[in-house]
Amino acid sequence: MNISTITPQDLAELCSSGRKIDLIDVRTPMEYQELHVAGARNVPLDRLDPAAVMEARNGSGPKTLYVICRSGSRGKQACQRFFEAGYTSAVNVEGGTLACAAAGLPVVRGKKTISLERQVRIASGSLVLLGAVLSWFVHPAFVALSAFVGAGLVFAGITDTCGMGMLLARMPWNRANESTSACGVR
Repeated sequence: MNISTITPQDLAELCSSGRKIDLIDVRTPMEYQELHVAGARNVPLDRLDPAAVMEARNGSGPKTLYVICRSGSRGKQACQRFFEAGYTSAVNVEGGTLACAAAGLPVVRGKKTISLERQVRIASGSLVLLGAVLSWFVHPAFVALSAFVGAGLVFAGITDTCGMGMLLARMPWNRANESTSACGVR
């Protein structure tokens, strides 16, 4: 399946033309609160229900649904979910929020947080280090912890799906009140 994409520049042209767009941001609520494109509404990937999103649109909004995340990877996963659910009008924003901010799209900045990507690196590095230290000082079998984390990272790299990231996204510090904003958005 070939996922449709749009560049940040083309998205900016759509916004400035006055056309209504429907843009969802699939990052965690905390990432969304830190920085998001004006007009994006937060629908976290770990809670994404394509049918519910499309039903909430009630056919009254723009035909195309634009999907954005931090850099494009989670947006691609969300578009894949929409496609698998039978909705072919989802379009991923290339490069995500970071590319949109760099391209000069209006963004809303809030409280600084630690990105989910950094949280995964911190957690996986800590677990690998813990496994190595425990295997050295307690019992050699603890090396399995480091191997397990390493295997998970390889799997995440191959499939572009990170189990640790999905788990961390559900943690209380990554939760916030969901909110919406608008750039000609329905």
